[in-house]
Amino acid sequence: MFEAILEQVKSHDRIIIHRHKSPDGDALGSQIGLKHILMDNFPEKEIYVVGDGAGHYSFMEDSVMDEVDDGLYADALAIVLDTSAKHLISDERYPTAHATARMDHHIFVEKICQYEVTDTSFESCCGLVTAFAIESGLKLSPMSAKSLYTGMVTDSGRFRYDSTSSQTFRLASALMEQPFDTGDIYRNLYADDLSRIQLKARFALKIQLTARGVAYIYTTKEELAALNTDTFSISRGMVGTMSDIKGVSVWVNFTETEAGVLCELRSNRYNINPIAVKYGGGGHAKASGATVATKEIAMQMLSDLDALMKE
Repeated sequence: MFEAILEQVKSHDRIIIHRHKSPDGDALGSQIGLKHILMDNFPEKEIYVVGDGAGHYSFMEDSVMDEVDDGLYADALAIVLDTSAKHLISDERYPTAHATARMDHHIFVEKICQYEVTDTSFESCCGLVTAFAIESGLKLSPMSAKSLYTGMVTDSGRFRYDSTSSQTFRLASALMEQPFDTGDIYRNLYADDLSRIQLKARFALKIQLTARGVAYIYTTKEELAALNTDTFSISRGMVGTMSDIKGVSVWVNFTETEAGVLCELRSNRYNINPIAVKYGGGGHAKASGATVATKEIAMQMLSDLDALMKE
């Protein structure tokens, strides 16, 4: 499955690794993990990672992105990870590379690169990168394994989501053959200070329900500014506040920003991806996102989610 991408890796002396904007643990984990796999197995090559800041996941080792001059792309291989659509890629210079490749586990939206492996059977892009390493006969190190395991944990919801499979555990087991501290990962991911726990409590009080039981939270730009925290911590960080409400099988978190209304859609039963795609987004069957221009459009999306409950 990975032969063409491996051949491109071998034939290029410089490799620049991209992923999606506003990275989550899977985007960063796959990016950092692949970087170290390539550094460990091809020490003569130049390996770079590019994109916007790590934000909430800045605790991850080696999560600071590299500064790469435009001229370095001319004879490089650019690899795009964990991204289903061109407009989501952080750092738009990837098409200027000599060759391009993608590894992704999202529902297919469009062709992005010359060489592509997209497989939705993987719970995470980190799982896909782990499979790439194993099937290609590449060695893993504690650093690459810890990064990949971190992303696998976050995108599988600590192995709770129904995307988790026997394949997930086989790959996680292979990663855990390397010595790294899983406790350190969990402490950084899930241990909250008092202010964040109080913030979650505030957002729990904001939860509303549609007529058919879709849970949602709407945060205005003014409310976001008053919270004095980063956007990711509200948009992606607070959607889970609604995940365990009895009788709720679809939930969405709306966050107003200068760039538009960020929409995080989730379900434990329904395929909400077509609705995200309808509004210019994408992702997975039960976890997708989109950005819309106005609150009115966001409420149209909410109506579509509400109508889904009739099916």
